[in-house]
Amino acid sequence: MRKILILLFLLFNSTFAFADGHLTEDQKIKAVECAGIYYANSMIPQAELELDKIVHSFAAKKFLSSYLVKEGINEDNLNKELIKVVDARYGKPYEENTTSECDNFIFELIPNSKDEIDKLIKSGIY
Repeated sequence: MRKILILLFLLFNSTFAFADGHLTEDQKIKAVECAGIYYANSMIPQAELELDKIVHSFAAKKFLSSYLVKEGINEDNLNKELIKVVDARYGKPYEENTTSECDNFIFELIPNSKDEIDKLIKSGIY
């Protein structure tokens, strides 16, 4: 009986922790990497990448960076990590699969993120 109560407590506690929007360390690392990928994509010249993909990357990077800061990641540290990803990807072609994986990860991880990114795109503020 004691084991069942402990199990229920842990399950109940972890469910509420996730529902509050707090990210695990692995989720934060992946989200920062995705923000860096979006950032790098946004620097690809329009002659090499469709404008809608560049705009999506700008908006997704802005949304995700703001979200991560709200989640407690220090903005200076976030910017340093983003630059590392950009440095590694700069000059490389757009990777559709990598970007789609990030989109799927973010849309699943953060409630209403797709709608919020779409709002940024439509607003022109990215």
